[in-house]
Formats: sequence, structure tokens, C-alpha cells
Amino acid sequence: MSVVLPSPVKVGLSRTGLEVKQFFRERDQLIFTFFFPIIFLAIFSAVFSGTDFSDGVDAATYFTPGMIASGIFLTSFQSLSVTIAMERDEDLLKRLRGTPMSPHSYFIGKIGLVLVTSVLQFGLLLAIAGLLLGVDIPTEPTKWLNFLWIFVLGTASGSVLGIAFSVVPRSGKAASAVVTPVVLLLQFISGVYFVYSSLPAWMQTLAEFFPLKWLAQGMRSVFLPDGFEVNEPGGSWQLGLGALVLSAWLVVGLLVAQRVFRWTRRDAG
Repeated sequence: MSVVLPSPVKVGLSRTGLEVKQFFRERDQLIFTFFFPIIFLAIFSAVFSGTDFSDGVDAATYFTPGMIASGIFLTSFQSLSVTIAMERDEDLLKRLRGTPMSPHSYFIGKIGLVLVTSVLQFGLLLAIAGLLLGVDIPTEPTKWLNFLWIFVLGTASGSVLGIAFSVVPRSGKAASAVVTPVVLLLQFISGVYFVYSSLPAWMQTLAEFFPLKWLAQGMRSVFLPDGFEVNEPGGSWQLGLGALVLSAWLVVGLLVAQRVFRWTRRDAG
């Protein structure tokens, strides 16, 4: 009598539930990845309290979209880069590879984790920004449609890049030390911690090659007044170009991940 195994999608969804439970049990990872943007939003709102960034935009309003973009990047790129490297180092990937579970189910579980944590983090950050910091939440349907595709492209590209980058750390213990500086550097040059238009021209040019800049700029188009776009380089939100860059990184991440991903440690041969 043949046994019918559940589909890879069904197993992947079940794996998502397990991944989410494990994520919330890791207190250090939860605080750094999940609450980091929220803490920094509160700090910047206090430090720059009373500052007018143009068109009546205060500090809390200006930094909210950058922190949303940063949160997406943390829960996708950084979280997957670190956790997959640690799981590989602990031979968890090797053991999973030896089970009937399809590799597709494993990656569905990881991407499902990113989606769940990103949505929860966004909801919490938006609630704090709106209720405690006085940020006006947009009501126009077109802005939320823009948010949807920016969010999907941002989480997708961040996830595949995180999976690909997970092979860079030489060990699980070194993963955070390797990944965190990369994320911090991108945050500083992408308009997350500073007003993007005030950054040096060479820094803006460098940031344009990476997805976080376009993710942050896209989020500003959603949460800042339409007239604020004149303060952006080029005088517009450049949503079309941002979509192309994020899509390009998604394709590059997929191709690189398929080519370089390893289920075993380097010293395993």
C-alpha cells in the first residue's frame, strides 16, 4: 500500500509555523531584529523633536518609512543570513536534507517566517507611530497599493539575498559579526538614519546600487506628503526605477542562491 506524502507547499506552511515559534523563543534575535527599528524610531523622534523637515513633516513622520524599510531588511536579509548560517554550522541543514522533506518546503518555511514577522513588526511600528508619536497614517488606496508591491518586492529580494549571503560566514558563531556590519552600512547610506538628500553625492550614488535605498524611498512615497518628493534627488519618488532595481536584485538573488547555497559546512567537503 503506497503512502501519499503531503505536498511541499503543505509541509512548507507547517514549517512556517515551526519557524515562527522558534523565532519568538530566541530573545536576543527577537529584540535586535524585531524591536530594533521601533526603538530607533522612538530615539530619533525624541532627538529631532521640533525639527521641520519640510512641508510640516516632523521627525517621527520622516523616519517612520525608513524604519519600516529597515525592519523589512532586518527580518529578511539579516535574519535569514544569520539563522541559516547557524543551522548549517550545527548540521541541522544536513539532517533536514536527509529527511523526506523537500528543499522547497524548507525555503517556503523561511520565507513564510519573513512574511509573518515583517507584517507583525510593521503593524506594531505603525501602531506606535500613529498612536504615540502622532504620525498621520495615509488613507488613500493608491498609497496602500504602492505599499503592497513595495513590501512584496522588498521582502522577496531581501529573503533571496539573505539565503544567498548565508554562505559567506565561515561559521555560525561568526554569522552576526559578518552580516551586521553590512546591514548597518546599508542603513547609514540608504536614508534610514539620516535625511537621504543631505548625504554626500558619492554616498547617494553608492546607495543607488543596493535595494535598501529604493525600499526606503518607496516607503517615503507612501508615508510622506506628495509634495515632499521635490526634496528627493531628481525631484521625484522614482517608483518605476525602484521597482526595476528591486526586481533585478530579486532575480540576481535567486540565481546566486541556487548556485552557491550549501546544505553542509565547508569542512564537510
